[in-house]
Amino acid sequence: MITGSIVALATPMKESGAVDWDALDKLVEMHIEKGTDSIVAMGTSGESATLDNEEHLKVIEVIINQVNGRIPVIAGTGANSTQEAIYLTQEAQKLGADAVLLVTPYYNKPTQEGLYLHHKAIADAVSIDQILYNVPGRTAVDMLPETVERLSKIKNIVAIKEATGDIDRAKDIIGRVDAEFAVYSGDDETAYQLILAGGKGNISVTANIAPAEMHELCELALAGKADEAKALNDKLMVVHNAMFVESNPIPVKWAMHEMGLCDTGIRLPLTPLSESFREPLRQALRQCNLL
Repeated sequence: MITGSIVALATPMKESGAVDWDALDKLVEMHIEKGTDSIVAMGTSGESATLDNEEHLKVIEVIINQVNGRIPVIAGTGANSTQEAIYLTQEAQKLGADAVLLVTPYYNKPTQEGLYLHHKAIADAVSIDQILYNVPGRTAVDMLPETVERLSKIKNIVAIKEATGDIDRAKDIIGRVDAEFAVYSGDDETAYQLILAGGKGNISVTANIAPAEMHELCELALAGKADEAKALNDKLMVVHNAMFVESNPIPVKWAMHEMGLCDTGIRLPLTPLSESFREPLRQALRQCNLL
């Protein structure tokens, strides 16, 4: 089971929007050095929606090769077409990913039965371990705890990233599934609370810019050190908040640029961080000694 701080890695791009492969390799090395426990390649923060399938799979391949088995790599392979999700998942398995992350099908708003059959079809087609990803604020569809419970019975569906930030819901899911099924937070602000409630880790935006701190936060929560985890989270809250002043990954990519980790590149329809948010973001980074 993958546990701890799992970075939803932003894909570095040059000002032109081309993927910066050298910067990507350096980011992987930084995360391994700073203690990040696992990397998600091509999740929401990786701009999976703006890269074509060839680029998408190339980013996954480059990250897997750079990691070289040192930590697990989770490939984002979700799509709102079941056949496309199966294809991407098959390719990620061939490339050597340790698991895949499958966002609920967005825009077409399937029923709960449609969600179940979508994920079952992928699990039946590909043997790799699969992590469900529920983020209704972005997809306009909400996978209910009862559906998660049904899907958890499928052997190679092994976890969920629950990104609602609703701790009561997370507790409901944890109470419904077997101990071997992992529940991860997808909300940095409340991640430590979910872990203290029985979650196994956090798939994190903040870890892109504070990898050591997010690793420590998850370690404290996994060890049941509630007061220490809360104190560290309180310190990081200004950064958590700053990461969502505009749509993710706009703020985190600008923060990474400010920290010298990548260029300013981001792809339309996403745009660089608005000027009015740049100085407050710098202040948040300085407050946490990240700049």
